[in-house]
Amino acid sequence: MFSRKKTEINSSAAQATEVHKSKNGRLLFVKIFLLLAFTVALAKLVKIQIMDASKYQAIARKQYEAKVILPATRGNIYDRNGNVLASNSMFVSYAADPKIVGDNAGKVAHAFSRVFGKTETVYLQKLRSEKRFVWLERHIAPSVARSFDISKLAGVVTLNEPKRLYHYDEIGGQVVGCTNIDNVGISGAEYTFDKQLRGKDGYVIMQRDGLGRTRPSTDFPREEPVNGHSVVLTLDVAYQSIVEDELTKGAERANADAGVAIMLDPNTGAVLAMAHYPSVHPNALSNVSMEALKVRAIADMVEPGSVFKLVTASAALENDLVKPDQMFFAENGTYKVPLNGGRFRIIRDTHENGMITFTQALEFSSNIVFAKVGDIVGAERLYTEARNFGFGMTTGIELPGEVSGDLKKPVEWSGATLNSMAYGYEVGVTPLQIIAAYAALANGGTLMKPYIFSKEIDEQGNIVGIEEPEKVRRVLSPETDQLLKTLFLDVVEHGTGQSARVQGITIAGKTGTSRKYVDGKYAPGNYNASFVGFFPVDNPTIVLLVMMENPKNGYTGALASAPIFKAITERIVNNNGLFSKNQIAINHRDEDTSLISVPNVCNVKTTTALQILDDNGFHVSISGSGDVVTRQLPAPGTKIHYDDIVQLVTNPPAAEAGTASGSRNGNQVPDLKGMTIRRAMNCLMTEKLGIEVIGSGIVVSQSPVAGTLVSPGMKVTMTCEPRTITTAQLY
Repeated sequence: MFSRKKTEINSSAAQATEVHKSKNGRLLFVKIFLLLAFTVALAKLVKIQIMDASKYQAIARKQYEAKVILPATRGNIYDRNGNVLASNSMFVSYAADPKIVGDNAGKVAHAFSRVFGKTETVYLQKLRSEKRFVWLERHIAPSVARSFDISKLAGVVTLNEPKRLYHYDEIGGQVVGCTNIDNVGISGAEYTFDKQLRGKDGYVIMQRDGLGRTRPSTDFPREEPVNGHSVVLTLDVAYQSIVEDELTKGAERANADAGVAIMLDPNTGAVLAMAHYPSVHPNALSNVSMEALKVRAIADMVEPGSVFKLVTASAALENDLVKPDQMFFAENGTYKVPLNGGRFRIIRDTHENGMITFTQALEFSSNIVFAKVGDIVGAERLYTEARNFGFGMTTGIELPGEVSGDLKKPVEWSGATLNSMAYGYEVGVTPLQIIAAYAALANGGTLMKPYIFSKEIDEQGNIVGIEEPEKVRRVLSPETDQLLKTLFLDVVEHGTGQSARVQGITIAGKTGTSRKYVDGKYAPGNYNASFVGFFPVDNPTIVLLVMMENPKNGYTGALASAPIFKAITERIVNNNGLFSKNQIAINHRDEDTSLISVPNVCNVKTTTALQILDDNGFHVSISGSGDVVTRQLPAPGTKIHYDDIVQLVTNPPAAEAGTASGSRNGNQVPDLKGMTIRRAMNCLMTEKLGIEVIGSGIVVSQSPVAGTLVSPGMKVTMTCEPRTITTAQLY
């Protein structure tokens, strides 16, 4: 019994010992686990506090700091006379968070529909999006934004966005180019000079308080934006307006698919005008393709036709291979040229001539005679002459998309190439190459590099880059040059170019007509028609090319292009002081008694302006379809003859301009105080207001005062003083 109890006691003791050991084991495990956890936590803290301190400090800063971009102002683009072609201003855009708008979507849609004229459905579709950010309206004029109160529209915010402004609408559209929605140049001069124009954005670090409001701090870094430089082009907006207007009217009259017109100063190579039909409006690109934005004057390659006969004639005369009075048989209009293998090709003229001189061959544009002259000149001489005139290589003009053309080497020629090239086939050229070649003839025989960039100006008005006229090479001796001028003058006076003649002005030039090469063959009924010429012949100051693509109402250069050349020339002569009335001798009137001052019709109704000018005996040409005159040429007070042409430029009517152009009851004068002159000018241009600046620096006062409702074109006078630098700004 005792033994059994002793055994039970021992068993209980053993069990107690096991339990104690088990508890001790669990306690030890817990201690070890806690020690390991503490070690891991300590290691993590060491990593966070010491090793990754900078990383987490940056994360922490994001909680109370915000980096705000300070946008740079894009530079302006000017024409050669200082007219602003492109500037930029801050417009207002509206965005919303559909989650926050929620059940108020109908209210928001109704408010926007009432102001902007779109259906409520348009806005409701946007507000039902799953996104947290949607645009409702973009690039709204400040005058409209000021009258639209969104403070009671929960979830809707306003954002300031820069927008490029093109002050002459579609005039020079392809050449000036355009920017995308982020104000980056994508075509034309905007693309070429994007680096100079764009500038560099700055930034400021703001401190965010507990309510999420951002406040600047002097302890945080700040980098000021570097505004873009302005660019001055060689374009003359007055010439450009005339050229585009006449090109458009001529293309529509000829029912052409497209057209190009270029005007150069032959003595420098400066591009004075470069027009395209159809034109594009850089501020209305919603339905415009990139193809329509290209500068066709340098990007399109065509077979030139008879305007290329300049090369053949110069090669023949320069090498003394042909005389102007040398006789050639023009084959009565049909010439069979033998080829290898008993084959032959037929060359035809539009005039059925027999024996004619070389001069007459140029006047009547005889392909047959020039094919024969090509045989006399030979392949090497013809190729070299074409190369000397700049064909087969880019001109280097400062615009995107230029092609070099196609001038094959003689080893690549077929048996028919020599004859074909002699009158402008089997060679590919650009319109700019053609006019550059004729500019060389006009200026005495020197090929000049065409250019459109004049100078670059920084924000202080300093010239930081300038383009000087560049001579490429002499292509004609003075003797040959003078002889060719006489021959091309005869083309206009007696030959195919008679439809380009202008009374009293001596014009030398050449017509050109070529079949279009389509799908590997010359397509019947498809032509390129051109006329290129310069004036006055004794001292040429302008060379002008007009080229039409596939004109259907008269397909030749004489019928389609030369009349446009004439119309442009007449308007330039009437509106340009470079050409005196003694030169054009209209009705042989007495200069002293027939000159009267042009009345000032700016900022008046178009109908009223027409009546005033008509009462004074002036002819009027209008660019634009607006109801108010914004510019006129010649300027008010200029003395001209009573029946000369006055060019008027009008603003778009309110119905066309849309809500983004201003309010229906007039334009509201913005508050300019504290602005730089440049920013203030952009604000006034946005509101289509005139500008007068007194002084320099920062705007300190203005007249009329901010908020005044005025009519479009009303002049706003800004008084400016130099910026005052405080001591705090020096540190």
